[in-house]
Amino acid sequence: MATKRLPTSETDKKRCRKAITLETKKEVLRRIEAGEKIVEISKAMGLAKSSIQTIRDKKEDIKAYLESAAPLNISRLTRHRNWIMEKMEKLLIIWIEDNNKRKIPMSKMTIQEKALGIFENLKKGDTNESEDVTFQASRGWFEKFKNRFNLHNLKLKGEAASADEAASNEYPNILKGIIERGGYKPEQVFNVDETGLYWKRMPVRTYVSKTEKSAPGYKVSKERLTLLLGANATGDFKLKPLLIYLSENPRPFKRLNKNQLPVIWRSNKKAWMTKAIFEDWFKNHFCTEVKKYLLDNNLSNKALLILDNAPGHPTNLSELSEDVMIEYLPKNTTALIQPMDQGAIATFKAYYLRRTFQQLISETDGTSSIKTFWKNYNIKDAVENISESWKELKSTTMNHVWKKIWPECIKTTDAEVNFLPEVRQNILDLAHDLGFEDLNESDVLDLLAADREPLSYEELIQLQAEPAIDEGTEPVVSKQLTSKIISSAFSYFEQGINILLENDPDVERSANVSRGINSAISCYKSLKEEIDKKARQTTLDNFFKPPAQNDDDSDL
Repeated sequence: MATKRLPTSETDKKRCRKAITLETKKEVLRRIEAGEKIVEISKAMGLAKSSIQTIRDKKEDIKAYLESAAPLNISRLTRHRNWIMEKMEKLLIIWIEDNNKRKIPMSKMTIQEKALGIFENLKKGDTNESEDVTFQASRGWFEKFKNRFNLHNLKLKGEAASADEAASNEYPNILKGIIERGGYKPEQVFNVDETGLYWKRMPVRTYVSKTEKSAPGYKVSKERLTLLLGANATGDFKLKPLLIYLSENPRPFKRLNKNQLPVIWRSNKKAWMTKAIFEDWFKNHFCTEVKKYLLDNNLSNKALLILDNAPGHPTNLSELSEDVMIEYLPKNTTALIQPMDQGAIATFKAYYLRRTFQQLISETDGTSSIKTFWKNYNIKDAVENISESWKELKSTTMNHVWKKIWPECIKTTDAEVNFLPEVRQNILDLAHDLGFEDLNESDVLDLLAADREPLSYEELIQLQAEPAIDEGTEPVVSKQLTSKIISSAFSYFEQGINILLENDPDVERSANVSRGINSAISCYKSLKEEIDKKARQTTLDNFFKPPAQNDDDSDL
């Protein structure tokens, strides 16, 4: 009987190497975090110890990749294909997911063309091995690509528009029944939606936009963040905006407590909504804010939250709160009936742009000053303008956006709330005052709708890149409590207590404070004891450690 030849050459070893799925990597990380040893995991899962060590060392990269790719449920990564192909498909996935979030329809041909364009751009930038790599974006590749990235839920252009219209027309009656059965008042019914905001972009025909490409260190048009905006149906309670940025600690926020910002600050390197961020917002912000609002207004503690089926919206939210019911809109109806998309977000963006132009006029005195202002305009300025623009939306506007989905709760007419044409004209007048004479209404409309444009190749590359420190990211210094630091803190506590005991004529009061402080810091005393104990154990272990065995004596 012929025996199976074991791989001996490097070529054979590479041929026998197996790809490790993301699910397997997740399980390895789970076991490591549970305290299992690498040897135990290796035996249990049939993986080489070196593979497990590599997964452990790349834990943060794997977790970040899982979070950013979660909506598309990528199942497998492999190292055997050319890097240009791998990079192209990763960028293509970002582009597809972004289009899904912006509700931009795609066809198979559109995806194939985009894949080919990304491939050619990557190939141009490669100086080593790109000459031998070819790619046709064929039908066969597309089918394999879909399987590789689990794109079975991919929404392609060609779905019947009539189905959208039919679902949109039927849904108000369905929602009305849900509201009546639940006994919800307009104050208790909420809707939220995400939107992208190019917080540092000017209309394309302005002086600033024309010169930005030639000005070193002066990139303004790609600065994008995600906002989650929402309110109740009466419009009298707008939720605190959730803002997702590329960096957790941008330089303008140095020494600033982000918990005191007028927005809820979250971050990831793509500035996108993820299920983890949304779930955290729902549990720790939405439920808390709504409960307080209802209590302050003598309303029963129950609410209805209406959401669309965006990839970043978890499906288990109803399990996280007994007081909030979640209702998902029918697919492909968001643009037609979702309240926040019926004028609230568009009006907010118009207010934001108008406010920015007003600041340009008040703080500049010529073209060069405009460029300086825009170069210095940072994320902290944007947060302040976002907050003020959100406050500017009137309750009548916020109520009127429910017209298509719940007409019975509307208290205003179209004429009373249609502020958008007036605001757009304000923006145009301000632009002309700034010297942007060539600007017209269509330029303003294009800018306000900029988030609906598909990402370009340059934007995809930027989304993949980590923000550089010299572009405004302040490095985060990890905190660490040592025995020495805790002892130093204790000395300050003791000094302060002694001052009170020696100088306070009310002995009982100072004694109560002393007991209270000592009780409060007892957790740190326990922590110090634990640290000191581990240090003593380490020292003893080293003392009793046998001398290293000489390799030459290993067989004796």
